[in-house]
Amino acid sequence: MGRKFFVGGNWKCNGTVEQVESIVNTLNAGQIASTDVVEVVVSPPYVFLPTVKAKLRPEIQVAAQNCWVKKGGAFTGEVSAEMLVNLGVPWVILGHSERRSLMGESSDLLERRLHMHSLRA
Repeated sequence: MGRKFFVGGNWKCNGTVEQVESIVNTLNAGQIASTDVVEVVVSPPYVFLPTVKAKLRPEIQVAAQNCWVKKGGAFTGEVSAEMLVNLGVPWVILGHSERRSLMGESSDLLERRLHMHSLRA
């Protein structure tokens, strides 16, 4: 069998409840090749992860846009890999160029996030 295709959509910091519902409805109505051929993954903002996951048809997976390097604790605004696993979110975008350039995230931090996420996956 040939290589499996991957189609991902990062929604970044965009969307309202109404817009997200419209996007989910559009995705659910679309045609997608077999999951043997392609993986389709969308990455809505954190606040919409549970809603999108619950409403999307099962062959479209959901990803988080980032995750924290530690299990939990006093890290206001962060989301841990453990939380994502608890939500049933199997994917996470790590090391995005925007996070690196705008937030100054280093390769060291990325490496620690990768390690933490792999422990939870």
